[in-house]
Amino acid sequence: MLILLAAVLGLAVLPQMWVRRVIARHGHERADFPGTGGEFARHILDEMKLSHIKVEETNLGDHYDPDAKAVRLLPQHMNGRSLSAVVIAAHEAGHAMQDASGYPPLAARTRLAKQAVRTEKVAAVVMLAVPIVMVLAKAPHVVLIEVMVGVMIFALSILLHAVTLPVEFDASFGRALPVLKAGRYLDDKDMPAAKEILRAAAFTYVAAAAMSVLDVMRWLRVLRI
Repeated sequence: MLILLAAVLGLAVLPQMWVRRVIARHGHERADFPGTGGEFARHILDEMKLSHIKVEETNLGDHYDPDAKAVRLLPQHMNGRSLSAVVIAAHEAGHAMQDASGYPPLAARTRLAKQAVRTEKVAAVVMLAVPIVMVLAKAPHVVLIEVMVGVMIFALSILLHAVTLPVEFDASFGRALPVLKAGRYLDDKDMPAAKEILRAAAFTYVAAAAMSVLDVMRWLRVLRI
C-alpha cells in the first residue's frame, strides 16, 4: 500500500511541477508581442463572434466559467506579454469556443463539476461517520457498506477528471492551436514552445485526478481497509 501511495503521490506532484516549470520558462515579457494575454483573448473571442464572453482577471487559476460566460486569467497572463500569457489565453478562449458550439464533453464536465462539489461534502461526512456506525451498530458488514459508499462518492471526482482531460486537449489542440496557426499570431520559431504550453495546460488535470485517487487511498488507509 505504501509503494502504491508513493506512486500516486508522485503522479500528483510531478505533473504539477512540470506544468509550473513549462509556464515559467516561457513567462518572460516579449517586446515583440503587440498585446497582453487578456487583449489577445478579447481579440480571438471577437473574431469568433463571441463578443458576449467576458475576459476577467482572477487569482483562482486560469479557467473558463461556462455559467458566467467568462474567460478568467491570472494577473500575469491577463496583463503580461509573454508567450505563456498569449498561449494560455488562447487555450481558455478555446473553452469558450467549445461552449458556443455546444461541445458535449464540456457540457458533461460542467454538470459533473457541480455534482462533485456536493458529493465530496457528502463523502467526507460518510467517511467520518464510519467510526460512529462501528460503535453503535457493532456490525462489520454495515461499516463495510458505509466505507464503500464513501469510496464510490469520492470516485465521482475521478470520473470528473477523466471527462475533463479530453476537454482540455480539445481546447488546446482542437481549438487554440488551429487559431494560432491560421491567424499566424506566432512566429514559426515559437510554435514548438506554444505546443508545449498547450500540452501543459491540458495535463494540469492529470495531477487533479491523481489527487482524487490519493484522497480515496488516504481514507482507506486511515480506516485500515
